[in-house]
Amino acid sequence: MIESKKHWENVYTTKPVNSVSWYQDHAECSMSLIRNTGISKSASIIDVGGGASKLVDDLMADGYSNITVLDLSAAALSSTRQRLGSLAAKVHWLETDVTKAELPSHSYDLWHDRAVFHFLTEPQQRKAYIDNVFHSVKPGGHVIVATFAEDGPTQCSGLPVVRYSADGLHSQFGEAFRLVSHVNEAHQTPSGAVQKFVYCYCRVVGS
Repeated sequence: MIESKKHWENVYTTKPVNSVSWYQDHAECSMSLIRNTGISKSASIIDVGGGASKLVDDLMADGYSNITVLDLSAAALSSTRQRLGSLAAKVHWLETDVTKAELPSHSYDLWHDRAVFHFLTEPQQRKAYIDNVFHSVKPGGHVIVATFAEDGPTQCSGLPVVRYSADGLHSQFGEAFRLVSHVNEAHQTPSGAVQKFVYCYCRVVGS
């Protein structure tokens, strides 16, 4: 949505990346889940909403070589490109709304999203997102989605969110996705507050 893009461009052009509440020096929980999937270092990974996240840095440092970063905000993507320097050329960058993106069919081995899905407050937005996951992830592929937990914040960056339990989050995706595991995280923000997250790891049914 135009309004959403304007909001996030404003965030990333007016605030230092390391000052926003969702900032992490290292994406430790995400990296642990990704390593535990057992995917190869050449597997195709997409990080949705990863514009200013350091997950791409951590993945590359760990030897993963086929990474796509998708974000609505050009400013967020630009900040990460600048941070990576010459390494940025090894990453595929997509500036788009994930609910409207035209992603390649059955192309990704692993889909990762930390803190995008919980902003989708309308059922049609969630359906479009999930349809894109099912379309673009290979059968048998891996899906890791993290949202605010049931005892997490009710809004973020001034926007409303939907909070989930592990079962509630998995139920949004349905029988086409098999829940493998879930992890709870108490994320400490740069200001010292604590935000409760839940991560669900699913496999796309088909293998």
